[in-house]
Amino acid sequence: MIMDGTTMDVGAVGDLRRIKNAIGVARKVLEYTTHTLLAGESATKFAESMGFINEDLSTNTSQALHAAWLARNCQPNYWRNVIPDASKYCGPYKPKPPSILKQDYPACKGTGDNYGHDTIGMIVIHKTGHTAAGTSTNGIKFKIPGRIGDSPIPGSGAYADDAAGAAAATGDGDTLMRFLPSYQAVEYMRRGEDPTIACQKVISRIQKYFPNFFGAIICANVTGSYGAACNKLPTFTKFSFMVYNSLKNQPTEEKVDCI
Repeated sequence: MIMDGTTMDVGAVGDLRRIKNAIGVARKVLEYTTHTLLAGESATKFAESMGFINEDLSTNTSQALHAAWLARNCQPNYWRNVIPDASKYCGPYKPKPPSILKQDYPACKGTGDNYGHDTIGMIVIHKTGHTAAGTSTNGIKFKIPGRIGDSPIPGSGAYADDAAGAAAATGDGDTLMRFLPSYQAVEYMRRGEDPTIACQKVISRIQKYFPNFFGAIICANVTGSYGAACNKLPTFTKFSFMVYNSLKNQPTEEKVDCI
């Protein structure tokens, strides 16, 4: 997704198939339609009409990952409350009868490299005060087909408003999108909060419900102040992000301690 904080226009795509430049397609949605979000095969058809190439995005690495996953009886996966037992077997799955239904999460949800994935979030503050924000991601490995995470959702993956600032989030999208963290961070800054405090408040709010979630957020206000925050986990204690100041003409890497 991409958001213009001056006009509040948004363009986004989700479940986009066989198109490499997803955020480029999102920008075409912003520029050439009055819609906000296109999804699935229809988004692919739109991309083709805008001149994007429909191509096979599979690689030897991704095919090997999928083959190894099948060999492990589809472990890990994101199903629950189904038959056969999703923690032991591949599907197809059917819902458990109501009489034996339990609201359990899978025993092994997610993958070992959750803390080093490919989501990119960017926020930009122009010297005139104009703001923009964008996100792009391949999504989590082994997701259920059709799953859309937080990245293309305005206010969740990113948000921008010239009256306050901009923010972008990364991490467990299925948890993050329930709290609209980017929108919430911008609202904290609108009330006068420092960007770092705004980011920390967003993380703290989610922690109350999901103390072990993986996530981080970056924030910047219209004066150019910025900050970030993340949820502390045993194997995730610091969050790195890049800052570029056009006056210095050199990007710098910064780190924050997770809370």
